Amino acid sequence: MAIVSAGARLHVGFQNLSLARERLYGGIGVGLAEPRVTVTAEPAETVTTDDPLVRAYARRAADLLAVPGVSIALEESLPRHVGLGSGTQIALAVLTATARAYGLEPHVREHAPAMGRGGRSGVGVATFEGGGFVVDAGHPTTRFTTEPPSEGDWTVPPVVARHDLPADWRFLVVVPDAASGRSGDDEDASMRAVVERADPAVADEIAGVVTRKLLPAAAAGRLEAFGEAIGEIGRKNGAWYADAQGGVFRPPAGELVEALEDCPVLSGIGQSSWGPVVYGVTDVCHADEAEAAAEAALADRGLEGRVILAEPADGGARIETNDDHRE
Repeated sequence: MAIVSAGARLHVGFQNLSLARERLYGGIGVGLAEPRVTVTAEPAETVTTDDPLVRAYARRAADLLAVPGVSIALEESLPRHVGLGSGTQIALAVLTATARAYGLEPHVREHAPAMGRGGRSGVGVATFEGGGFVVDAGHPTTRFTTEPPSEGDWTVPPVVARHDLPADWRFLVVVPDAASGRSGDDEDASMRAVVERADPAVADEIAGVVTRKLLPAAAAGRLEAFGEAIGEIGRKNGAWYADAQGGVFRPPAGELVEALEDCPVLSGIGQSSWGPVVYGVTDVCHADEAEAAAEAALADRGLEGRVILAEPADGGARIETNDDHRE
């Protein structure tokens, strides 16, 4: 048996969505220690599982690895299509568990495109591999334009910067009970519309924030400076998405962002991916105050939801096999 467990990720935004620049996308994000997806896998003659999405990924994995099948169970799951990277983490966990059940190497980065992952952002793949704060290089604009290549016909963008974040930092993650964010064909159509009219000047502004503010703050472990930088990048990304999602932040994320910006112990308030997840960063000494502010923000707006205080992931997916091999 193989057991694979991977943490969620936050997606702060992209470095560029304009066709006027040489590279498109370029994801920025953070791996979290929780919440997690966990799967267990054993060799089998066919693919067996109770979860339809896991079944689809397991069939792809079995074909890629040239194995007859796998018996796989979803022990822990991430909320789907809310901005926590559930699709990538499930796909790569299934791939890795299937491979390790047979004593094989999963070659995650190589196989991710065939699993349907890494087509735009490489953050989810990178955090599965190693956790941390990640910036990827994006894709050549000439290949992607408004239509990405056919499924699987890409390579996962390389990581250009990665840093472990201080262990006493805490990411506040608010998951409101609201409509799921965009995915699949709906996401593709929305991204195409955004890319077609994206202002290249915004990409130039983000480049300055990344190089002069974000990367130095991440390298030095300066929480407030890091928060200010990711907050600024998130708002600039929101300017690109405003027409597609009804504002700089989609409802009800925008209301929660506005409320949490008044909390003095939080910085870097933003929306992860298409939302509705909202996040902020604080430290362990102020985590309780941040959590209380998030609970109040939900209650004041008549929203149900979940509030999570997560440590930054200091490593990638945890892997265990019945020979007690762990990573």
